[in-house]
Amino acid sequence: MRILFIGDVVGSGGRKAVQALSEGLQKEYGCDFCIANGENMAGGNGMTKPLLDEFKPSQVDVFTSGDHTWDQREFPGQIDRLDNVLRPMNFPTCQPGRGWGVFTARSGAKVGVVNLIGRVFIKLNSSSPFDAADQAIREIQRETNVIFVDFHAEATSEKIALGHYLDGRVSALVGTHTHVQTGDERVLPKGTAFICDAGMVGAKNSVLGRDAKAVIENFRTGMPMRFEVSNDDVTLNAVVVTIDEDSGRATAIERVSKDYHT
Repeated sequence: MRILFIGDVVGSGGRKAVQALSEGLQKEYGCDFCIANGENMAGGNGMTKPLLDEFKPSQVDVFTSGDHTWDQREFPGQIDRLDNVLRPMNFPTCQPGRGWGVFTARSGAKVGVVNLIGRVFIKLNSSSPFDAADQAIREIQRETNVIFVDFHAEATSEKIALGHYLDGRVSALVGTHTHVQTGDERVLPKGTAFICDAGMVGAKNSVLGRDAKAVIENFRTGMPMRFEVSNDDVTLNAVVVTIDEDSGRATAIERVSKDYHT
């Protein structure tokens, strides 16, 4: 089977790009399932149920998230009504939502999806992603060997370490959060597809999806600036992972980049 994983979706331009391009990309690459990190879709900060409801099941099967999960004040009261939305599993257990789930691909195969957040340079009250991954894998393996991990983390070292720790136990570990697609995609020795960061769905000529002028002024002057989302000339970054359904081992991972003009 093949899974399309779409990087951090930024603002209205990112949402429109996914809605316009996802189905075509899945058909082009022969994908059975699609995951997207949606934590920046609401003006660059967080998610809301009305925005998530804009997407058809044929466009995105599951949405993951990260450090901006709770930026929209109404979302904690909405997430438990959204069966296809995950928040990082290693958030405090008292928080709403869930961090993993088992879903059905269009081929009929079961797909386990795990959402984790890193702790290096991310100041949140999160527990060990290594321990959380162990727990999720034990539960998911009761139903399927196909396990896909979105690790929302800043440090490449933390992402690589978790990739090796989970090698052979999950089908793929794809990094998110930095909004910059890395060129280190590979299948690790025991069969786990890995990339440090899938990238973003955001404006190409921006700074991580934000208007470049304000960010430059902030760096240049040290003065606070309002960082508006740029929605012009969006690029969709993603990866396609090929997985053996029986063993759960990946056989290939390929980067994808597709332009969308608003």
